[in-house]
Amino acid sequence: MRTLLLAGAAVAACAPSLALAQAADADVAPAKARSNASPKAPAQIVVTASPFDARIDDTPAIAAKVGRQQVLLAGGASIADALKDVPGISATGFAAGASRPIIRGMDATRVRILEDGISSADVSDIGPDHGVPIDPLAARDIEVVRGAGTLRYGSQAIGGVVNVLNNRVPMTLPDAPVSAELTGGYGTAANTAETSGLVDARVGNFAIHADAFYRHADDYDTPLGTQDNSWFHGHGESGGLSYFFGDSHVGGAIDQYNASYGIPSDDTHIVMKQTKYLTRNVFDLGDGLLRSISIDAGYVDYQHSEVEEDGTVDTTFRNKEFDGRAELKLGPIGPLSNTAVGFEYGHRKFSAVGADSSYLFPTTTENEAGYLFTELPVTGAIKLQASGRVEHVGVAGTPADDLRTKTSYTPVSGAIGALWTASDAIKLGLTFSSTGRAPAQTELFARGGHDGPNTYETGDPTLKIERANSLEASLRVHSGRFRFEGSVYSTWFHNFIYGDLTGRTCDDDGLCADGDGGELKELFYRQQGAHFRGAEAQASYDIVDDASGTFTFKTMADYVRATLDDGGNVPRIPPYRIGAGFDWTSKRLDAGMMLKYVGQQDRFGAFDTATPSYYDLGAQIAWRPFTDHQGIEFAIVGQNLTNDVQRDAAALNKEDVVMPGRNIRFVVKIATF
Repeated sequence: MRTLLLAGAAVAACAPSLALAQAADADVAPAKARSNASPKAPAQIVVTASPFDARIDDTPAIAAKVGRQQVLLAGGASIADALKDVPGISATGFAAGASRPIIRGMDATRVRILEDGISSADVSDIGPDHGVPIDPLAARDIEVVRGAGTLRYGSQAIGGVVNVLNNRVPMTLPDAPVSAELTGGYGTAANTAETSGLVDARVGNFAIHADAFYRHADDYDTPLGTQDNSWFHGHGESGGLSYFFGDSHVGGAIDQYNASYGIPSDDTHIVMKQTKYLTRNVFDLGDGLLRSISIDAGYVDYQHSEVEEDGTVDTTFRNKEFDGRAELKLGPIGPLSNTAVGFEYGHRKFSAVGADSSYLFPTTTENEAGYLFTELPVTGAIKLQASGRVEHVGVAGTPADDLRTKTSYTPVSGAIGALWTASDAIKLGLTFSSTGRAPAQTELFARGGHDGPNTYETGDPTLKIERANSLEASLRVHSGRFRFEGSVYSTWFHNFIYGDLTGRTCDDDGLCADGDGGELKELFYRQQGAHFRGAEAQASYDIVDDASGTFTFKTMADYVRATLDDGGNVPRIPPYRIGAGFDWTSKRLDAGMMLKYVGQQDRFGAFDTATPSYYDLGAQIAWRPFTDHQGIEFAIVGQNLTNDVQRDAAALNKEDVVMPGRNIRFVVKIATF
């Protein structure tokens, strides 16, 4: 195994720089093999990285796109599970129902989670035990974006944007009158039963969409035995409708999500429900200077209750949030080829009732922002992208001194990126950004114990704007059978906000003392300078590429190092990973394997603990037995086949929680697409 991993490392090291992988290669290659079309895979489009639906290889900062097939094979109840094989992406790993994506060591208020471009509008940024109410079974694609395009979505995207695309408000008229997909799966580690279905239909100028999912998982098995209170039960339904007239359309959707899941490091569980109302509209304005205007908005009514074993409700958290955006696309202006100007407004009202309500008293957050995104082709080979954003953020809440306080900030942000197409095979990118972020409600106003993560947190209403100055270089190589994507980056923070453990413990009344006599770890939100730097890469080579299929060797690696100006380590940073494997794709049969080595994390924050290294072996095989019905597929997926003990270095509860052990999943898909 070590030989295989070292071979993968050598491939990555041969490239001039490291980078974020194009995560959708696994979906593109099967499409190429099955279509018997040209040997070149079709170009993919990413809708999050640019207002103009850019090719995935045509942005200075590398984007990742995970397709439907990868999502189904990955399994798991969170979108972080679907992204686990993308270099640079990890997860908080707190619970089966609460695992938020981490990008380059940044999470919570530095990673924006979207659903079809609209805020997920949950409370996962308030506590790691709070899940993101988006199930991967409902996703068509998941995009991960950094660079200039993230400023369209707010200053809470310093780390990046994760956008789940599910077509709940149809954006195009379907070609077929009706298309549908039905999936079912079973996993051995937690006796997981799951199913999903989705339908798209066309009736005249109307496009109709509906989807639903169901998932039931017991406590999962680990190499050390069953992980208590790690179960997950969830279901959701949605329906949407759009009307098309010319090149314009208007539409809306309603989405319902319900879940219950245990907190493995505690004896409580969470009962969550969310109702979301969405509208997405595009109005064509012609071929002049004004090309189109889009208006997207969402309103969410969210709540979850933290419940004891006997059914007693400790605390109910509520979040009512509106997020709206209007964006005007312009035609060429002098040397500028494309320009978009936008305005965003958000209003969030949070409250909690019950035993943990003292953790965060009711808060109201309001923000207004204007932004600009533009593209400038300097030469036929060099293109610039630039963006800027000005926003005003007001946050009202009650800190520990019980005096109702309102703070306001005006962060100004900008980014510029250059892409040089050196040849048909090589593209180089360089991106610089300076992003200001207003402190979030928890960082400002936390004031008590939170039983989920077992912390006693105190915010600081005098916190200043956090600023991140980032420089990133990327390299793409696509030469014949060889593909490489990589980047190196460095981010210097001024007034970096972080949760600082003091080493003391507290009781629910806030009486704190040295040692571990209390149940809750004392944590203060503080600011100082910090430096994040790292590298990511993925490379692949098609050893066989002919009419029978394609056999591809692949390798990946990522690394992030994060330090504070006082010489300490930023807490809860994921360790490095390195891996190698292969994919076989053909018309009837796909197979793949990836062995990753996850390093020891011995550079941990104050009063935290180290996590040991481990191996993670995954494999899958998918069979389409019917030549004339390629939409019928049977798959077997193996996860953690080495059955290693795995602990998540980024999890606050890693000392008490072991990640799932060996799991064999069986998946059936029937699709008419």
